[in-house]
Amino acid sequence: MPDVLATRQEPLAQLGIALPRLRSVAAEASKPAVRFSLRGGDATAEMAGRAFGVELPRQACRASSAGSRAALWLGPDEWLLIASDEAPAVEPRTFGRTLAASIEAALAQVPHSCVDISHRQAALSLAGRDAATALNAGCPLDLSLAAFPAGMCTRTLFGKAEIVLWRTATDGFHIEVWRSFIGYVAGLLATACQDAASLARAR
Repeated sequence: MPDVLATRQEPLAQLGIALPRLRSVAAEASKPAVRFSLRGGDATAEMAGRAFGVELPRQACRASSAGSRAALWLGPDEWLLIASDEAPAVEPRTFGRTLAASIEAALAQVPHSCVDISHRQAALSLAGRDAATALNAGCPLDLSLAAFPAGMCTRTLFGKAEIVLWRTATDGFHIEVWRSFIGYVAGLLATACQDAASLARAR
């Protein structure tokens, strides 16, 4: 049987959802990405980091990145690995397989779990001085810079959806969400951005 290659579709385009790009806050769909859920101990983290090209963070709720790749700490033995702009929208899975093979080869002698979740998840990016205000419309975290500085990441909620939230810059965020919830999260975020911008104008 021939190997049927999956075509990665942009979920927001399929759903017809437009994200706002306002002066004080802008949201957009992130580039297609290869993603892995990695579980293991210290040896796993060290070896996987070398193979992936990004040192895996050991400090709780922190992310590290190099170029187009990032590693997010999600638990004492769990990381989310993202290779963001190396996977084109229509992609024959070659890059993901090659990257997975290099990680698996590096981890051959240590207990671990490395699962490709590229098609399970999608991502949004949010930027602007009112980005944190917009997120707080559905996220209960204290998103002040003192409490949630650049480089911090965590699992949390946005409305009724579980997300992984990563602060990429002072006024920038990356949101990972299951594809089945992307329409809900994008719609809520679009409304929150409009409200945040309105509040900023009223000040």
